[in-house]
Amino acid sequence: MSTAQHKIGSGFDAHSTADDVLAGIDLGGQLAIVTGGYSGLGLETTRSLTRAGAHVVVPARRPDAAREAAAGLDRVEVDELDLADLDSVRGFADRFLASGRTVDLFIGNAGVMACPETRVGPGWEAQFATNHLGHYALVNRLWPAIEPGGARVVSVSSRGHHFSGMRWDDVHWQRGYDKWEAYGQAKTANALFALHLDRLGRDRGVRAFSLHPGGIITPLQRHLPKEEMVERGWIDEDGNVISQPGFKSPEQGAATQVWAATSPQLAGMGGLYLEDCDVAEPAVDGDVRSGVRDWATDPGQAARLWELSAELTGVNAFPAQPSRA
Repeated sequence: MSTAQHKIGSGFDAHSTADDVLAGIDLGGQLAIVTGGYSGLGLETTRSLTRAGAHVVVPARRPDAAREAAAGLDRVEVDELDLADLDSVRGFADRFLASGRTVDLFIGNAGVMACPETRVGPGWEAQFATNHLGHYALVNRLWPAIEPGGARVVSVSSRGHHFSGMRWDDVHWQRGYDKWEAYGQAKTANALFALHLDRLGRDRGVRAFSLHPGGIITPLQRHLPKEEMVERGWIDEDGNVISQPGFKSPEQGAATQVWAATSPQLAGMGGLYLEDCDVAEPAVDGDVRSGVRDWATDPGQAARLWELSAELTGVNAFPAQPSRA
């Protein structure tokens, strides 16, 4: 089967930074929403977008911490949002829509990784609910502002999607919870979300992408025991990050999502999974470090996930659209 998942020769690579990919790009007058844009990769994304002239809205579960982190940055606006709480998602979206503004760039950056088994909402598994369902509901509720802006929507996935495809018979891990496989399913869902949103939105000028930002030590690792990170070779016994090939700085880690949101090289494209500031190649069997698995680029699974997400959240900006590919 043919696929558009092939490198385009962007001229950037794993060492490129967010400022590198924004060189020469003027975002003056544009509005970006960056979930979790006050910590780790999100903060670097916010910094780089504001330096290029964008106004950045940062929805944050901890708004006071977000304001403190963004202190000194121009054109940053903080509001409250808990992606694990659909009432909070609705509240943020209603407040934003009431402002009458349109969205030019949306980056779904916030998330949790490999947390202990946790239930949110009506008993949903926390990683699937936070990383996917919260962003799904948010983008659908913000659609009246996203469509007029012809926005680019960026869904931050991960190479962690290699760990698991969709567990259609048990998406909320009621049986045999595994924190890494649950993370993998959530990251697969992030990719499938972008794939189907692009299909629904492209005729209206909205394009969507997913991506792997790279391996970076950030607060995303907050749920991992120190012993596990030492065993994986990420930190030493004193908690210091161990420099190793393949790890990126936060500035490098933010680059691919910024490139996805702004690059003119992606004009006319969409629904693709990106890594290292380029389109990713299909994964090679046995290689879990790069490429995209076929289960994360399957239009049928993407349509099925959209239908499930609409059912679970009660939100769908495209109710008249046939979802099945």
